[in-house]
Amino acid sequence: WHSMWDQTPHDSSRNHYRMIHLNAILVDGVILNGPVADSEAGEKFVEEATKIIMEEVIKKAADVTEKVCEWQPPEKLKALLDLELKDTGENHQKLLQFCRDVIKFSVKTNHPRFFNQLYAGIDYYSLAARFITEALNPSVYTYEVSPVFLLVEDAVLKKMIEFIGWEEGDGIFNPGGSVSNMYAMNLARYKYCPDIKEQGLSGMPRLVVLTSDECHYSVKKAASFLGIGTQNVYFIKSDERGKMIPEELEKQVLRARKEGSAPFFVSATAGTTVLGAFDPLDEIADICERYGLWLHVDASWGGSALLSRKHCRLLHGIHRANSVAWNPHKMLMAGIQCCALLVKDSSGLLKRCYSANASYLFQQDKFYDVSYDTGDKSIQCSRRADAFKFWMTWKALGTTGLEERVNRALALARYLVDEIKKREGFQLLLEPEYANICFWYIPPSLRNMEEGHEYWEKLHHVAPAIKERMMKKGSIMLGYQPHRGKVNFFRQVIISPKVSREDMDFLLDEISSLGKDL
Repeated sequence: WHSMWDQTPHDSSRNHYRMIHLNAILVDGVILNGPVADSEAGEKFVEEATKIIMEEVIKKAADVTEKVCEWQPPEKLKALLDLELKDTGENHQKLLQFCRDVIKFSVKTNHPRFFNQLYAGIDYYSLAARFITEALNPSVYTYEVSPVFLLVEDAVLKKMIEFIGWEEGDGIFNPGGSVSNMYAMNLARYKYCPDIKEQGLSGMPRLVVLTSDECHYSVKKAASFLGIGTQNVYFIKSDERGKMIPEELEKQVLRARKEGSAPFFVSATAGTTVLGAFDPLDEIADICERYGLWLHVDASWGGSALLSRKHCRLLHGIHRANSVAWNPHKMLMAGIQCCALLVKDSSGLLKRCYSANASYLFQQDKFYDVSYDTGDKSIQCSRRADAFKFWMTWKALGTTGLEERVNRALALARYLVDEIKKREGFQLLLEPEYANICFWYIPPSLRNMEEGHEYWEKLHHVAPAIKERMMKKGSIMLGYQPHRGKVNFFRQVIISPKVSREDMDFLLDEISSLGKDL
């Protein structure tokens, strides 16, 4: 034994292991005396890795002189990173270098000039909360293993329910708004035909889902996943601003009924992904009440406007919904993932729909109040303590601080819109009502060209070319897309309080600089 352990590269551990082996107990050739993990070395590694995170991520988060990304094509990046998993472990110095490389070649989503997605920035309180939950590694299903985080989730859900305008309700945090939308659709189906939980789809009527043609693609995926079928999703026309047209919704409800189908679920959107449109919830709610339909509001992106007294009007009528999806990891920067499904029903519908009554987790004869064992409301078993990071941010900033974040983001959006209107070569698609600013950059070579087929064909290639240049330079990240027959345009999204007026000016200057020769 001694000769084997003398070859161990970790000299500081040798005496520890020699003491264990003096009275070693073996089972199947494995020494059971222990522990065999070197806690001291592990703690040192965590300490050193944390220093790297602090220096290379957190302290550089607000530094606009740093690159947003260090672009490398996939094959080159594979060569730069040591991705191979080997039979023997690496030493800590190599692991720490890998930590540095991972940070170097990853996109800095906390950078003030990262505008690529519907999330951005760094919230220090949320980040600290994530460190805590990662270290504690809880699973939020029963009070006995996750007492604090279950109480935190309950407190956060109650506060979110209050802002929706319900007197009471239920809810649960999920791994993504897409999952929340699927939960809502399944919950509505269970309410419509409860027997489906045990008897399955056989003998069920042809169910129909109704949603806007501007909805998030997760609605279609949910219909596929749940066995409803994508052909049974009726997409309702939206107006030029991307808002569902209520009259068209009613027409499709009547069409479904005339076909002998069973429309049961309407998914409205509060803050569409591309245009940032808000469906007219009051008018949609009138139709849902008239025909006995479950109204779900996908407010994953726009829900945070509820915290702003100035902008909450965007979601007028949301209190009439049966369920709401709301992602605090977007505008409120709680950190991915932080996504809640909120349900108006308070009779236990959520639990009845999803419970499986696992006897090894949800025993009814525990020594405490088992109503706090809320995990059976989820399709998951293991579940992260996602509510805690939002709770920490809310505790730190207060409702007023969160409201200021929303107001500032939308004020910056207004500033950018005004600047776009002033500058030659920039053209808005439409006046935004939220933080999505959609626009074209028109290079000098196209400015005097007639707006015919050739013009739009050439303009279609401008945004992708500029995007490639900005990423290879690392100066900024901005999304683009074609949409509803319109050629590629930029979609600027403003979220982080680290973003300044100067960053808005830089954005337009940089696009002009990168695209003027196209």
